[in-house]
Parts: sequence; C-alpha cells; structure tokens
Amino acid sequence: YFDEYEQEEIYLGIEEGLDVSWFAKEDFNNLQMFQIRVGLKRELDVSLYAKPEFDSSQMSQISYGLEDGLNVSTYATPEFNWLQMQEIRYGLEKGLNVEIYAMENFNHRQMSEIRNGLENNINVSIYSNPEFTWEQMRRIRFELVRSK
Repeated sequence: YFDEYEQEEIYLGIEEGLDVSWFAKEDFNNLQMFQIRVGLKRELDVSLYAKPEFDSSQMSQISYGLEDGLNVSTYATPEFNWLQMQEIRYGLEKGLNVEIYAMENFNHRQMSEIRNGLENNINVSIYSNPEFTWEQMRRIRFELVRSK
C-alpha cells in the first residue's frame, strides 16, 4: 500500500520514463522515492543509495557527490548521518585526505574542525582525536593558526 505522496512519486517516474522498480517499494517513503527518482532522471548510479537503510537526507548527500564525480564510497554507508556525509563530501570536493576524519566516532562538528585544519595546512593530528569536543578542537586549531 502506497500513500498519496508515494503514489505521486511513482506516477511522476512513470511519466518521466524512468525505471520505477528502483523506488516503487514499500520499504521507501515518498522523500526517499523522490531522491531516487531525481537520481535516475540525472542518470546517476542510484544503486549506491537506493537502499532503505539510507534516509532521504543521506541519499541526497550521496547523489550530490555522484553529480560532482566524487568517490562516494568513502561516505556512502548508513553509519554516517547526513551531516557527517556532508563534511566528508566537502573535504572530497576540496581534494583533502578525508580518511583522517571519515570515521563514525567523529560527529559532524568535529569533522568540520578537522576539515578546516586540513584546508589551512595545519597539522590536524594534534587534535584529531574523538575525545576532544569540537569546541576544544576549534581552540587548538585557532592556536595552531596563530602560531604559524
């Protein structure tokens, strides 16, 4: 049984000539269906995110990365929430070594502090420890910038 919003996504997909079998499943809500439908329309490899374990926000981060030609395998995992995915994607867009912070035990704010350090050529190994709060990381980062 599909609700009216899910039916609308399926209808639009059929109208657009898309393979709706990717998303016409009871495992998906209308927002997930929308992300998959838009990905199909943009000719993205939706197989990387057309999975019930991803919510629509996670799906959008993966699709943004695919559109930009990024290797999304670094963050296309349900263990990362969409904010963590976004931080990893930002790093990939800038050509940074995201492996330093692409770990579940960093929240998105900690990831942001590490990413900012990498962007500014700071030795982030000094503060890339999940035991530091993001505020502590920020203070350390500012001190490192000041001492450059």
